[in-house]
Amino acid sequence: MTQLLSVIIPAFNEEERIALTLTKIYDYLNGLNYNFELIVVDDGSTDSTVSLVESNFPKVQIIKQQQNMGKGAAVRRGMMEAKGTLRLFTDADLSTPIYELKKFIPVIENGFDIAIGNRALQSELIKEHQPFYREMMGKTFNKIVQLLVVRGISDTQCGFKLFTEKAAMDIFSKAEINGFSFDVEAVYLAGKMGYKIKEIPVEWYNDDRSKVHPIKDSLKMLIEIMRIRNLHKN
Repeated sequence: MTQLLSVIIPAFNEEERIALTLTKIYDYLNGLNYNFELIVVDDGSTDSTVSLVESNFPKVQIIKQQQNMGKGAAVRRGMMEAKGTLRLFTDADLSTPIYELKKFIPVIENGFDIAIGNRALQSELIKEHQPFYREMMGKTFNKIVQLLVVRGISDTQCGFKLFTEKAAMDIFSKAEINGFSFDVEAVYLAGKMGYKIKEIPVEWYNDDRSKVHPIKDSLKMLIEIMRIRNLHKN
């Protein structure tokens, strides 16, 4: 692969998971001889996330947010400062394993602008499920998103999405949502701009250390999706 792949990982207090995640990504991409850059966007962590990465992964680029601004703000900054012709963001827990990338690159090569992981297309790929109440809340949220903002996309929230450079720059230069609903905004803007999106079924493993509060963050996300159309009327 001659193109440069940027892998962007938003991180907030990830000292327990970030080392293993970076190791897995490095090992996989090096094994395939990918030309890549790895970017950790630290979202104002108060633990040792930054020092751990700096001490053990000198080749990783660290972008430091001065304060905790939200996952959306971290991903947006990483996307805008990346240099790759392809730009992937993935969650720090690697709930979608990095080897699923092998499904995404050919989709972009075949003319799509954005490839997004989907946990709903093949349920047998969910290897470790969330608690029942989280799954139900997620399904309800997706139905609300489809009703109000984005039609035809059954899983906007999977944290594994690949963009072309142009799509990433166009979308994230206009994005404004800082919280967890930034995915919805990105997909909404992509559709509005006419970018071609392909949903891809992916393996997924639940991590019990999720940073998403089932009630507080769900309410914030509902408020955010209500704002999206108003933010991008023109």
